[in-house]
Amino acid sequence: MSFANNSCKDSADLRTYQHYVYAVVYGVILAPGLLGNVLALWVFRAYVRETKKAVVFMMNLAVADLMQVLSLPLRIYYYLNNAWPFGELLCMICFYLKYVNMYASIYFLVCVSVRRCELIMRPLTYNSSRRRRDLFICALGWLLVCLCCLPFPLLRNSSSERNSNSSLGTSEFSRVCFTELPMRVVSIPAAWALLIIAELMGFIIPLILVLACTCLTAGSLREPTEGAIHDRGEKRRALRMVLSCAVVFLVCFAPYHITMPLDFLAKVNALSSCSLRDLILRCHPVTLCLASLNCSLDPLMYYFTTDEFWRRLSKPEIPESMTFSRRLSCINGQDLEND
Repeated sequence: MSFANNSCKDSADLRTYQHYVYAVVYGVILAPGLLGNVLALWVFRAYVRETKKAVVFMMNLAVADLMQVLSLPLRIYYYLNNAWPFGELLCMICFYLKYVNMYASIYFLVCVSVRRCELIMRPLTYNSSRRRRDLFICALGWLLVCLCCLPFPLLRNSSSERNSNSSLGTSEFSRVCFTELPMRVVSIPAAWALLIIAELMGFIIPLILVLACTCLTAGSLREPTEGAIHDRGEKRRALRMVLSCAVVFLVCFAPYHITMPLDFLAKVNALSSCSLRDLILRCHPVTLCLASLNCSLDPLMYYFTTDEFWRRLSKPEIPESMTFSRRLSCINGQDLEND
């Protein structure tokens, strides 16, 4: 790829800085992300059949976040030890799943926002057939995300190609992984097309949908209601949910998608200024860590915006069968006392 005749080189200090940022941030979000998403799945599993408030989408969002969290120990090991001894295949799988889980999180955040807005704007349109449609939307979303994220690993050179094009040898692959994998040679139009599609489909359109749902839900609060206090409280809870989705988008995903095309240009030496390239390569790890931070923010969003979390955690509910048996035993006990 001949973007520019520039030979800016990465310093050892830059690589140390990047590894330090990744190791620290991933170590911080590992425990709360793991506990929060496991707790979320436990709570939502109890309500998935009885509620229509986007619980199916939130369960899939928790699964995507949990899968990303489970890959963090290997990443932390790599950034602390500056080596990847687990083989090329596992490196590529972890690298690929990072983007699958991130864009799956974006997809299901959009689904949650749209569903909560839809239930406020048209509360009587949801039925059992719509629940089955939600399951289809989830399956379709996973398929589309997995297919659309394939270019991320495919744009990286394999170890065999590096052996034929350089003198690094196979041992070099044991020292580098993830974003430090060298880029594959592609044409300039193809590179720009991939960047535009990734930005448009992966961030800009989802962000517009989330912001539109936020505006529509906020506008519904201004509409006069027929004295139904419950409806107004439900609208406030829905607004908190879609606002939380918008905040997660702006805090976690907006910085990453701003620096992603710049980072791509920097890694292929398309920038004429080496100082600008160094600045971008120092900023991009921070934004990538912010994109991973949603694994810990999403469980907080569930807790503060869904009444299911409050009910489940404040007083564990007794199954109906157990309640019935207790009532029956009490009745029998009273009968024995009367006898």
